[in-house]
Amino acid sequence: MYRYDSIDQQIINERVAQYRGQIERNLAGTLSDDELRPLRLQNGLYIQRHGPMLRIAIPYGQLAAAQLRKLAEISRRYDRSIGHFTTRQNMQLNWPKFEETPEILGELATVEMHAVQTSGNCIRNITTDEFAGIAPDELTDPRPWCEVLRQWSTFHPEFAFLPRKFKIAVNAAAEDRAVIRAHDVGLEVIRDEAGELGVRVFAGGGLGRTPVIGKIVREFLPRKHLLSYLDALLRVYNRYGRRDNMYKARIKILVNALGVEEFSRQVEEEWSFLKDGPTTLTDDEFERIAAHFAPPAYETLPADNAAFLGAIASDKAFAAWVRRSVHAHKVSGYAAVTLSLKAPGAAPGDITDVQMEAVADLADRYSFGELRVSHEQNVVLTDVRKLDLYEVWKAARAHALATPNIGLLTDMICCPGGDLCALANARSIPIADAINKKFDDLDYIHDIGDISLNISGCMNSCGHHHVANIGILGVDKNSEEWYQITVGGQQGNTTTIGKVIGPSFYAEEVPQVIEALINVYLEQRTPSERFIDTFDRLGVEPFKERAYAGRDKRRPVKSANTVEETAHV
Repeated sequence: MYRYDSIDQQIINERVAQYRGQIERNLAGTLSDDELRPLRLQNGLYIQRHGPMLRIAIPYGQLAAAQLRKLAEISRRYDRSIGHFTTRQNMQLNWPKFEETPEILGELATVEMHAVQTSGNCIRNITTDEFAGIAPDELTDPRPWCEVLRQWSTFHPEFAFLPRKFKIAVNAAAEDRAVIRAHDVGLEVIRDEAGELGVRVFAGGGLGRTPVIGKIVREFLPRKHLLSYLDALLRVYNRYGRRDNMYKARIKILVNALGVEEFSRQVEEEWSFLKDGPTTLTDDEFERIAAHFAPPAYETLPADNAAFLGAIASDKAFAAWVRRSVHAHKVSGYAAVTLSLKAPGAAPGDITDVQMEAVADLADRYSFGELRVSHEQNVVLTDVRKLDLYEVWKAARAHALATPNIGLLTDMICCPGGDLCALANARSIPIADAINKKFDDLDYIHDIGDISLNISGCMNSCGHHHVANIGILGVDKNSEEWYQITVGGQQGNTTTIGKVIGPSFYAEEVPQVIEALINVYLEQRTPSERFIDTFDRLGVEPFKERAYAGRDKRRPVKSANTVEETAHV
């Protein structure tokens, strides 16, 4: 993984000292709350419903075991011994004390971590595939591309105060596991006819109030022009993006208003002044960064071994875990392992200090001391020998990290919602818990098979509900919590926005509605058909009809703003 040099470390140390002074001045009354607000936001500090929340950067989701141990230590000392992994592959601490946040940033700096640009109207954490570097279907390792972008975007003087936050994702695999089409900018690493590596550039995607799938603005951009072209694209957005209305400030609104052809033309025109300039990415510079991501010292191993196959044959629980949580690796004899943070009774994405220590130990012992955070809010060990999988499973199970539900109904993406977030209209975590209790039979959810269910507490869509097979959105109606259901969304190469099925439901109805939707699928599916395949074949009407067939007539139906209704906002 990338390691700081002396310049990197000095920059972060100086930022900590600067931030410490800002907080001290605010506490002394010489820097007002309004003056502090943009400064604390670009250091990851929010003021939430019950107090401060600190968001810590995890660039492209990669962590060293030592860094995770530091996060465990910080959570014990400064929080409530728990952290929350987000869909942007970062970690949030939801209960730090305002006056202690400089100490937290100081602790982070000792292990090459920070909270820079995890909030505010700037370029946020660059994300990618959690299996980057080891996926059998990838063209090349996307992490060097992400690190180039991280260094380019961090403290970029021109883009510190954009019209709104800006999110970039990179994919280099045949299957898009980074959801690049739902980002402000998505980059797909490809080769041209001559074999040169570059990217296909998508722009204008995003979820939130008006979900939009990104459009191709350039079919092929050579690697050397990556930074100068993005400079041009962001200049156009920075110049013309709406600042008079925060709901119209994202780049997706600008691309839609101009049309993709005109937007692309303006970017190309701006690029003509920057192309082949100082931001040209040389091969030497790219290789310098790529050297940080050299493969670890893999052993020469057979594809499988008798002990591993024997454990699968003799232990049904282990075999079930392997089917859902163990993933293919491009190196023979190795596998990637997803450790589920979706155990029954736990808030999706939450991890305790004890679990952090356990995962760090597993990474050190079995995965070359490194791990990943997925945007599905789980943790991944990328380089585990197959002969060690049984021991990994036993250790993970002892810490409630081995629920075999990856890719299944209870592997939910869920934002913190109204329990913590000041922006939320409704709670998310109790809905996730109620669904977990409704579907507490592992055999049953394995029979349902691959399906995604995501929950957001408001239209900001931090839970990515728009691109789930079943999406749940919390809405506020006359100070009551109601929930809008979408069906048919999906991520990947065919990223699709789900369809709103109709008026919203009150909280107690949601588990029964989900059951009704699942029953339509179970009754109508053909062999080997996934939920999304059945939906695509049948359309929304059978699901909509079943969802409302058993409504509790004692409660009034309350309409929620649908995606179509809010598209003008």
